[in-house]
Amino acid sequence: MPLKLSLKPNEAVVVNGAVLRNGDRRGTILLQNQARILRQKDVLEPEATESVEDHLYFAVMQMYLTGETEGQLYDQTVTAIAAALNEAASDEQRTRLVAISTACAAGETYQALSLCRKLLKAAEAGNG
Repeated sequence: MPLKLSLKPNEAVVVNGAVLRNGDRRGTILLQNQARILRQKDVLEPEATESVEDHLYFAVMQMYLTGETEGQLYDQTVTAIAAALNEAASDEQRTRLVAISTACAAGETYQALSLCRKLLKAAEAGNG
């Protein structure tokens, strides 16, 4: 079953590392097979990383977009997880970080990225 993406005017989406930008009108893309997809709103630019949670999200995002589950990007992710654990203020935050670590170790980078989004939202809300 294809994945249907409805894009707003000028909205971008990353598909397997390639940035696709919609034209002046709403558009629809149907993806017929498996692909690594990330909408523009979920892309974190390197200069926007300020917190340890941001650095972790960015590291996991790079793993997800490249499909790399070992090597330098994995090492960067492990370092970012360790830094976040050092600053974790609650058991709930530590539990979230362990879940992210487990997903990354298993190569489940989309799941890890989803967990990172929840971590970022909780941090923004002040709930750790």
